[in-house]
Amino acid sequence: MIHFVLHDAKDTVAVVVVEGVTSGTEMTGWIMDEDRMIKVKAQQDIPIGHKVALKDMAVGDTVWKYGIDMGKVVAGIKAGQHAHVHNIKTKRW
Repeated sequence: MIHFVLHDAKDTVAVVVVEGVTSGTEMTGWIMDEDRMIKVKAQQDIPIGHKVALKDMAVGDTVWKYGIDMGKVVAGIKAGQHAHVHNIKTKRW
């Protein structure tokens, strides 16, 4: 089962594509551009359509999604945690 997808191997977050991801779930992700799978263990419940962190990130780090700089970390994030508006903000403002 594919739990999350990402486009580019350099992405630091991916989109959860199934319901019911709970803390402790061993997730499989598909890197679309390379057609290969990776594994990440969920550290928190993550709703469908939301992002999961693929690596540990510190405040100020750039967040990559779809191979594009989509913002910065404003609160530390560990691999497998829910990545959303509480810990990522745009760089525009």
